[in-house]
Amino acid sequence: MLDQAEGLRRLLTRAGSRVVAVAGGPAGIGCTSAVVNLGAALSVHGKDVLVIDEHRDAGSVSRLTGLDDAGALAAVMSGRRALADVVERTPLGFSLIAASRDERIVHDAAQCRALLDGPADIVLIDAQLDRHGALSTLAAQAHDVLIVTRVAASAITEAYACMKRLHYAHAIGQFRVLINHVQNPADAAVAFDNLSGVASRYLAVSLMQAGFVSEDARVARAKELSRCAVEAFPATAAARDYRAIAAELLHWPMRPAQYMRAAGRQADAQIPVGDSEQGGREAARRAAAFHDLAMSSTASM
Repeated sequence: MLDQAEGLRRLLTRAGSRVVAVAGGPAGIGCTSAVVNLGAALSVHGKDVLVIDEHRDAGSVSRLTGLDDAGALAAVMSGRRALADVVERTPLGFSLIAASRDERIVHDAAQCRALLDGPADIVLIDAQLDRHGALSTLAAQAHDVLIVTRVAASAITEAYACMKRLHYAHAIGQFRVLINHVQNPADAAVAFDNLSGVASRYLAVSLMQAGFVSEDARVARAKELSRCAVEAFPATAAARDYRAIAAELLHWPMRPAQYMRAAGRQADAQIPVGDSEQGGREAARRAAAFHDLAMSSTASM
């Protein structure tokens, strides 16, 4: 019999399905907005997209779309309901299933297949990290982990801390980075280069640019309307950026999916703190400070 993590890995790595877990911090950085807009943009490109929502707060994808079917995941995994009965097609173009923490109980491979062995081309997971900063067992199967951050010193430092915890919890060697709320592409490039340098030096992980999303008031307005910028305001700068990122995502090289090496390791994961780790945090702060200096110097030119 396949162990549970291996069963999940095989289900999520089947031919034709790419799985992307989206994470970041702090709150308000725009992870859920990125999931919703990327889902809508991928749908515009003709892809069948399934969003798995691991959150249950007021700003979750489920609450935004009004399709918060509590208990759906557990019902499918236990065989009480069919997948077709719980996966909802949203007005934004993608399908959705809620997967709150209380319902994310690991079952055997056959039960997981009922959830994941569907027709979706792309699976986007709006990931909820645990108290150690680790992914759920489900999200840990993703081919790619997309970190959302923004052009601000505190956000750069937090993005590094998020990647550090994920790296130690899951041995992830590469992250993709989406920089949100961008006013000047040159500033975003400086922020990415600084973050990439620190991650390479102190964690030995590589960062790949996913793209930049312009600062755009219509993103917030679309959310107020329970919609997203890509669908509600397709001519805006942010909508164009999300469509461009979605188009690039379709051509990302397919990497092996991440998976747990031992059952239960995630729940007990501890982040080692040593000289290198403390140096990494300090370097992230220095990178953020350098980023601010570089932006002010650019502005004065």
